[in-house]
Amino acid sequence: MLKSLGRSAAAQGAAGRLLASYIRLVRATNRWTFEPADFQDRLVPHLPAIVALWHGQHLMVPAMKRDDMPARTLASRHVDGGINAIACAAFGIGAVRGSGGEGRKALKRGGARALREMLEALKAGDSMVFTADVPKVAGVAGEGVALLGKLSGRPIFPFAVATSRSKMLATWDRAEINLPFGRGAVVLGEPIHVAPDADAEALETARRAVGAGLDRAHARAYALVGRRWGRSQAGPEADTNGAPVCPPR
Repeated sequence: MLKSLGRSAAAQGAAGRLLASYIRLVRATNRWTFEPADFQDRLVPHLPAIVALWHGQHLMVPAMKRDDMPARTLASRHVDGGINAIACAAFGIGAVRGSGGEGRKALKRGGARALREMLEALKAGDSMVFTADVPKVAGVAGEGVALLGKLSGRPIFPFAVATSRSKMLATWDRAEINLPFGRGAVVLGEPIHVAPDADAEALETARRAVGAGLDRAHARAYALVGRRWGRSQAGPEADTNGAPVCPPR
């Protein structure tokens, strides 16, 4: 019964709105440091862009979007994906619904369609903001983000948000729930460009660069709030070619 209730549009809507309200509370009650200080202005010449995140570290990202920067995120087809999409909509962020992994399984779960929709979104002027790591293997950048950069010609920016107070969940990605009444930090990494004629080796180089950039951004964001970035993870050098297509579950 509870499972069925969770799947209802009304329940998802209520949960999504509640999540958005909580994000606003955390945004309003933390003292924020931005690096660079004008990170939003720095993004403007590169828009639309691909903004890459790590699984489990994404909660506060919607609150960092400026109203004049149209964007969409990638939301899984699961119940939690619907809740995330509704919460993001409260911040003016649209959703591409899809999931992914490797090979035929990814195609069956909507990965190919999601890739097409992301390309269309970027072509229409909307930035894409989504997790870059492989589902169930936190901290490993997938090939998908590099492929999107190649096909769209848009730059990839590693992005990190951290707070001094948080609650870590016992999930596969060690998801963090950022808490109010502390300090927060936002770090925008350097852009990563993927050539339109990039071969498999170049895509692999870009994939690793995204992972390394995300780790650097998170290490800096955590340092700014007096914490150490050290989540147990496979790291960007792991041997994988998965696709980064699901927000945290």
